[in-house]
Amino acid sequence: MSIELHTNDGQVTITNEVIATIAGGAAVECYGIVGMASKSQIRDGIAEILKKENYSKGVIVRQEDNNLHIDMYIIVSYGTKISEIAHNVQSQVKYTLSQSLGLEIDSVNIYIQGVRVSQE
Repeated sequence: MSIELHTNDGQVTITNEVIATIAGGAAVECYGIVGMASKSQIRDGIAEILKKENYSKGVIVRQEDNNLHIDMYIIVSYGTKISEIAHNVQSQVKYTLSQSLGLEIDSVNIYIQGVRVSQE
């Protein structure tokens, strides 16, 4: 599925993968995020951290009627307040998609797939 925007100059089609990649990039910039996790690769309690080119595998973009919903699977840093991280990710993703694509997001659902000790 994709989103079609009609402008004075023509038509713009934005695929869900583009939306997912931008949302994943916005999420990993937030404090306390170690990385994105695959939505379907949880086995034995181990979540694999996705590389930059695979952020869309950790994000599901759903369209219901004219509403846009995003589900994000993330790995957080140990010792941080998970509720604050989730709220920051939600705000950042909504803001980034609004600014870069002009899209209004109805909900951003965060699923914590793991907690890691960040190695700095």
